Parts: sequence; structure tokens; C-alpha cells
Amino acid sequence: MLKKKISKLLIGTNNKGKLKEIKDLLPKSIKIFSTSDFNLKSPAENGHTFKENSIIKSKYFSKKSNLVCIADDSGLEIDCLDKKPGIYSARWAGSKGDFNKAIKRVYRELNKKDKNWKAKDIKARFVCALSICYLDKIIACVVGKIEGSISNKIKGKNGFGYDPIFIPKKKRQTFGEMKLSSKYKIDHRSIAYKKIKKFL
Repeated sequence: MLKKKISKLLIGTNNKGKLKEIKDLLPKSIKIFSTSDFNLKSPAENGHTFKENSIIKSKYFSKKSNLVCIADDSGLEIDCLDKKPGIYSARWAGSKGDFNKAIKRVYRELNKKDKNWKAKDIKARFVCALSICYLDKIIACVVGKIEGSISNKIKGKNGFGYDPIFIPKKKRQTFGEMKLSSKYKIDHRSIAYKKIKKFL
């Protein structure tokens, strides 16, 4: 843990959806910077877990900016697809971050696995690893998860990524159909943030 309160913080992501959500979760007293303020491109994410990739990003961006950095690595795990796309969730969207393409691939893979998947409860979860680093020092790294299932139709235009096909447990709407304020209260990123906020 840092000896003094963090007054400036870099959010280590080039994903606009993640940037907005993390920014909305953070205390208003902290001055927030984004990677675009420093014209930083993302590093190669060659870790084998969400935690490893999160730390790769927060260390890299912290060293490049000389600021404390918070970074997340997150994704969708679908049990019957051996937890894919998992850490490759963003890569399924291609270099342009086209999540319509990624969602179509999810449906293609489910069809390959089981032609009747739409009539079944396809168990899945969103996972978020959130880390805070200052230069080479790891201040904290935590994981948040939310269980749910895959919708057999794309529903809703809110959120980002795989939100329109993920139905959280005990809910009827996808994240894409929920108001952002409702989603933020229960999603994987806010669960991770609750664990890490004591370090800020």
C-alpha cells in the first residue's frame, strides 16, 4: 500500500467502455488520466490468466506515465465452451474491437457444440481482474466475478462488449438491457472495485 493517498491515477485501458465504467466507480477527489492523455498504446497481453494480464497492463502504463495506474483484464467464460473466450474475449472482437463479430462467434461456437443450445441454460460468468501498480510495485490485485447465462438473442444497446448476451443470475434482463446505474451495482468490475478501493 502507498504511504500517501493517491491524488492522480491513470486508468490503463484503451477501451472506452471500461474507461467510463472505472472512472464512474472512482472517488471524485482523484484526478483521472487516460492512456490517450499520454498517447499510449496497449502492451502485448501474453499472460495466461486475467490477473497476469491486468498486472502486465498496470505496470506497463505506470512506467510509461510515471503515475499510479489501475488496469483491468476481464472477459466472458462460457462453461460448455471450456471457459472460452476467457482471456481471449477482446481478441474475438478482432483488431477493430467489433463485438458484434465476437458475439456471432460465440453463437457459432455454441451451435457447433450443441444444435439445441438455445433451449438450454448456458452457464457463463464475467470475470474482472483489477490491479493497481506504481512502476514495478504491485500495490493490489483482486478478482471479481458474476455468474449468469447466455441469452439466445442479442438484447439491449447499453453497456459494451458481450453485455447484450449476458443475463446475470436471478435477473431477466441482459446487461445490455439494464440501465448502466443498475449494472454498475452488480457487475464483475464493481465487485472487483469494492475489494480494491481500500488501496486508493
